[in-house]
Amino acid sequence: MTDDLNDLPPLRDVLQKHGLFAKKSLGQHFLLDLNLTDKIARLAAPHPAVLEVGPGPGGLTRSLLLAGAEQVFAVEKDERFLAPLQDIIDASDGRLMVNNTDALRVDAAELTDIRPLRICANLPYNVGTKLLINWLTAKPVFWDRMVLMLQKEVAMRVVAEPGSKAYGRLAVLAGSIAHGHISFDIPASAFTPPPKVDSAVIVLDILPEDLRFKDLKTLAQVTAAAFGQRRKMLRKSLKQLANTRDISLGDWLEKAEINPTDRPETVDIKGFHRLAEILAQQH
Repeated sequence: MTDDLNDLPPLRDVLQKHGLFAKKSLGQHFLLDLNLTDKIARLAAPHPAVLEVGPGPGGLTRSLLLAGAEQVFAVEKDERFLAPLQDIIDASDGRLMVNNTDALRVDAAELTDIRPLRICANLPYNVGTKLLINWLTAKPVFWDRMVLMLQKEVAMRVVAEPGSKAYGRLAVLAGSIAHGHISFDIPASAFTPPPKVDSAVIVLDILPEDLRFKDLKTLAQVTAAAFGQRRKMLRKSLKQLANTRDISLGDWLEKAEINPTDRPETVDIKGFHRLAEILAQQH
């Protein structure tokens, strides 16, 4: 089984054989260096079941299977890649399952009953943030770890600390249910075709259940309002949300122990949790 995977042709040959190229409209950039895909895969495997989004010609897919992923569930929107992925299915004794669908429209939790699922993906640039938020806010949580390659700027926003320029809604949502860190950077030159920016691989490990913030829906509303006007003080940016909920903004901030003149990037994650909890109690 492993020998068959190792006997597959180089990815550049696969692309040439099938006449494949990256589609800009789908945010595609191929990582053809199997040493790099192996390095990423080792952060996610071995594991019983791994979800991969946008496998393309299957470099990371191969690496995941070789690293000990017992089953890989791949979601690939572009049907041009079904043929090369079929070669990997054949070489891996059927351990790869491919779903030819849009990752934004599929419920990843329904792809398999195996729990916890692990997510490992080189996310397409144009949908990476949307997919990440979908997985962070999924109920119930179906994953235990996410290993994601994202634009470096986005990756830094996911793991940012309060007070930094990158700190915002993504960091608050991610930090409310997971512990995250950047594992390593990948230069734009490693991709075919090279994107205009560098990438980074982040690892998000789910927090123990008793440490996760439960009401992510309300938290998302609060952070959207606060960081939607991030240069303004919270007494300004949260005013409309307070009016919509018919609550006193001053009382809300006071109960949450937040200074009305604070700006959102200075409020830590626990502070946003207090804001969300108090807001939810107003119903």
